Formats: sequence, C-alpha cells, structure tokens
Amino acid sequence: MKQNPVYGTDIQVSAICLGTMTFGTPVAEADAVRLVHWALDNGLNFIDTADIYEGYARYLGSPGGVAERILGNALKGRRDRAVITTKVGNPIGGEYTGTGLGRDHILHQIDASLARLQTDYVDFYELHKADPATPLEEPLSVMAGLIRQGKVRHWGFSNFSCGQVRDMVDLCAANQWPLPVIAQPLYNWLERANEDEYIPFCRAHRIAVTPYQPLQGGLLTGKYAADQAPPAGSRAEEHPRWVKLEDGIYSRLKAFQRESSETGLSPSQYAIRWILEKGGITSVVVGVKSMAQLDELMKAVP
Repeated sequence: MKQNPVYGTDIQVSAICLGTMTFGTPVAEADAVRLVHWALDNGLNFIDTADIYEGYARYLGSPGGVAERILGNALKGRRDRAVITTKVGNPIGGEYTGTGLGRDHILHQIDASLARLQTDYVDFYELHKADPATPLEEPLSVMAGLIRQGKVRHWGFSNFSCGQVRDMVDLCAANQWPLPVIAQPLYNWLERANEDEYIPFCRAHRIAVTPYQPLQGGLLTGKYAADQAPPAGSRAEEHPRWVKLEDGIYSRLKAFQRESSETGLSPSQYAIRWILEKGGITSVVVGVKSMAQLDELMKAVP
C-alpha cells in the first residue's frame, strides 16, 4: 500500500484510511477486529474514528464511544503499527453530556477517547465540526496544550468552511500555536463543493487532505438504478437516512458509471482513484463491512 507523508510531521499514512463509523452495527465487534488486523497486515496503517461513532445505533445525543472501544481492543499489541485519528465536537449523551469545542468538553473527551482506545496518545485529533458558540481561539489553545502534554501529536479539522480554516491558520500564526496538519472534508465525484477553494487552500498551507464519503454513502458503487429497490445489504436498504436518493441522482449515476466503465475499474475503485488523482489528496477515508470490500478499494490505489 502506498504511503504518503503528512507535511509538518514525521508521519506517513496509507493512501486508504479505514473508517470506523459502522463499527458496532452493522459491523459486529469480532468482525471489526478481524478487519483491523487484516488491514494492518496488508499495508493499511491509517485508521479514522470519532468519539460519537457507534454504527447505525447513533442518534443525536447518544453516548457514542463504541467504535473507539472496538478499535482499542483491536489494537492491543498493535498500537505501534497504526496511525489513529479521532474527533471531538458533536453532542454526547449518557452519564456525561456535552457538545461543542469548549475547553471543558474537549478536555473531558480526549481523556475518554484515550481510555477507550487504550492508548496514551492519538496521532491526530480533529475538531469534528464548527461551534458557533465558542470563539475559535479556545479550541486552538486547547489543542496546543494537548500537544504539549503529549496526549495529541498533531491536530486538524473536519467540517469547517474554507473561511473558518483560514481564520484558524491565522490565529495559530498570531499566537504561535501549532498549525493544523490534516483536514477531513466531504469530497467525491458527486460532491465537489470543496474542490475550488478549500482543497487548494489546504494544499498551499501544507495541510493533508483526507476526504470522507468517497462513495457518497454507497451511491458510487454501481448498486443503485432508477425504478429499482435498493439491493439487500446496501446502505440505502439498511439505513436509508444515510443515503440521499434525491431527484436527478440516477442520471448523474449513469454518467458516473459510463465514465468508470472506460477505465477498466469497478465503479467503487474508480470513485477512489478519481479522488486520489486530484492534487493535494493524502489519503481517502473508506467505510466497509468486509475484508473483500476493503481489498477491492485498496486495489484502486495507483
């Protein structure tokens, strides 16, 4: 598996990153553990998770933590082989309730994440989404402190606008805080809003771009067609809230499938290859349910 450097660090990550959003349901713990082990044994060292991930059981304000706990169990005796990203900022329920990017919430959540992951540090800690109620200076100063303490090696962000990213870079420079080194935006053949400004800005500032949803919830796998029910076992059949089958989507999917058929790649492989061949992309976060699916996507790496 091809490895790419994350600028401003001594870390190299595989061009495919294993996402864990579905760990718990539909990927049961034993299967998830086997999947992580297979990935590590086959050259994939980069794994993405978040404090809220708990598979299809997730609802707004649920406790989360399931994916981190499973990943921690999977990495027993293997932690040094993995590069881990986890994220903070979404609502958490249960015995502890909190949300946003305030100091107290981040400090609580990093300790909870480290305990579940059974590790002393994470390689990348990402601000999961913007928090309008908290000035940006607050989470950036907290990240600087966590890096000094050794709980976090480097930091990044996910669902922020380009303007907000620019503000974060400027604030870090002004306050001599560590700069962000990694970004995780939504980006794929169907969703290109981040293509013109966001990705070029990150590239210019040496921020590694690691897009999520490269298959747009399975829409780019070739499974879906007009006037046909979603196939059994597909995400649209299992969890329809996570798949947007809006008006006009099928004509776009036909165009994508025509394009992919000219490459000799499967639709899923072409969706991955299409992203990786764009400038400034370091790794692509994929969610899978089996080793066979992951193997297919890993073969898309040029």
